[in-house]
Amino acid sequence: MRKKNCYLGIDTSNYMTSICFINEEHEIIYEAKKLLEVKMGEKGLQQSQATFQHIKNLPMLFKQVNEMEEYQLSGIAVSKGPRPEEGSYMPVFLAGMAVAESMAKVLNIPLIFTTHQEGHIAAGIHSADQKMTSNHFLAVHLSGGTSEVLEVRNIGTAFEIDIIGGTLDLHAGQLIDRIGVLLGFPFPAGPSIEKLAKISNDDFKRIPTSIKELCFHFSGAEAEAKRRLAKNEPRESIARAIEHHIAASITKVLSKALEKEYPKDILIVGGVAQNQYIRNYLIKQLEHPRLGGRLFFAHKNYSGDNAFGVATIGLTQILLNK
Repeated sequence: MRKKNCYLGIDTSNYMTSICFINEEHEIIYEAKKLLEVKMGEKGLQQSQATFQHIKNLPMLFKQVNEMEEYQLSGIAVSKGPRPEEGSYMPVFLAGMAVAESMAKVLNIPLIFTTHQEGHIAAGIHSADQKMTSNHFLAVHLSGGTSEVLEVRNIGTAFEIDIIGGTLDLHAGQLIDRIGVLLGFPFPAGPSIEKLAKISNDDFKRIPTSIKELCFHFSGAEAEAKRRLAKNEPRESIARAIEHHIAASITKVLSKALEKEYPKDILIVGGVAQNQYIRNYLIKQLEHPRLGGRLFFAHKNYSGDNAFGVATIGLTQILLNK
C-alpha cells in the first residue's frame, strides 16, 4: 500500500514549543505544543532560558506522536526568526532549526525556512471561519513580542510584508502580562485578565489612547493602570480598561489605514487576538458601513503561537516547487 505524504512544521518561539504534521489537504494529522514555564511573579524569560526549555520540550513532543503508518514524511518547514526581514534574529529559533535540519538531512527530504510572523499569517488564513479571497490585505499581529500593522501580499510561495504601523513602545501582550503579574496572575496573563474583566460592568473608566498616524503607545496605559491599582480601584475594571485600551487603539489605527485606502480585508492574528472583547469591539467598529472593513480572525486555537501555519507554508512551497 502506497503511503500518503505528510509535512511537518516546527516553531520554537519566545514562549511556546510547537510541532504540527499535516497532509496535502492542509488537514492536521497530529500536533503538540508546550508553553514554556515562567516562574510566578516573573514577567518573561531570557533567551537562554527559553532555548534550554525548547531543547527539553522537542523530544518530548515527538515522543507523543501517534502511529502514522499510513504516512511518510515528505517535507519539513521551520521558523528561522521572528519576521521576514534582514537581521530579524532570536536564539530561541535555533532549537527548532537544529531539529529540522537534522531530520531533513537524514531523511533526504525538502526543508523550507520561514518565519514566526509568516506562520501566524498562514495559520490565520487557513483557520479563519470565513475564507479570505484576496491576496492583498492588512494583517495585525498582536502578541507579547509583536504589535504591528502589516500590508501583506500573498505571492503563493511566500508573503511580501511591509510594516505600515504598530507600537512605539510596549507590545499589546506585554501590557496585558505586566498588569496581570501585578494583579497576581501567572504568566502569560491573557486568559486571567479576560476572565477577570468579564465581571466588570460597562461604566468602567476608559484609559485615553495615544495614536500617531498608524502607530500607537501602550506605555501610558501601563502607568495609568498602575496608578489605579495603587488607589485600590476595582481589579475587574482595570482589566476591562486594559482590554478596551488595546481594542480602541487598534481600531483608531485601522480606521486611519482604511481612510488612506489600504485594503479593506483585515486579518487579526497573535495571542492577544484570542480575547473575545477585543474581537467583538473591532468587528463592531471596523465593519461599520462607514468604514467597510472585512475582518478575519485566526481560530482561537491558532491565534497564539503554533506550528500549523509553518507546516502549511512548507506544504505550499514544496508542492509549488515540484
